[in-house]
Amino acid sequence: MIFRLDELLDGKKPVLASKSPRRHELLRLIFDDFDVDPALGEEVIPECEDIKDVPRLLAVQKCREVSARHPDRLVIGCDTVVEVNGEILGKPADAADAARMLRMLSGSVHSVISGVCLRLGDRENSFRQETLVTFRQLSEADIAAYIATGEPMDKAGAYGIQEKGCLLAESISGDFFNVVGLPVGRLAKEIERFLGGENFDIR
Repeated sequence: MIFRLDELLDGKKPVLASKSPRRHELLRLIFDDFDVDPALGEEVIPECEDIKDVPRLLAVQKCREVSARHPDRLVIGCDTVVEVNGEILGKPADAADAARMLRMLSGSVHSVISGVCLRLGDRENSFRQETLVTFRQLSEADIAAYIATGEPMDKAGAYGIQEKGCLLAESISGDFFNVVGLPVGRLAKEIERFLGGENFDIR
């Protein structure tokens, strides 16, 4: 029962391997209480045949690091990226980089892909979730004004859909919360299956 997942944890709080305040808020929709222990290791973007699998593999990296510190607890790792025209957009390095990313997204459709990893002891499963976002055509003034808000600097793809960045989007196809940073509905379902001993497809 996805509304009572806490009961499947034998009194041991889950651990979120992320410092993102947005993910903290969203995970509270699933668990009443949990601990936060962000991964500290350097993020290494893996080589893979399918570029859309990058966030899942990054989530696995984070989850394994944190799980080593909490081997008897459920650890949840997550990573979110924006993919457009075969290029992964992470967090911008500076304002110029944010402007470059927003120009790429302007007037086009892009993918927001979250990778999630669940680990408990030696058991591990991971999956990815994709949402398509269409941006309206942005002027240089739009881009400069949005960057001036400061929002783009800590977000993949240089925008936050849950804040003023929603004004840049024309439409969303798929899970809105996935664009925020955590596919809550799918995550709850996969946690229930994982704690019940099932495996699941990474797609």
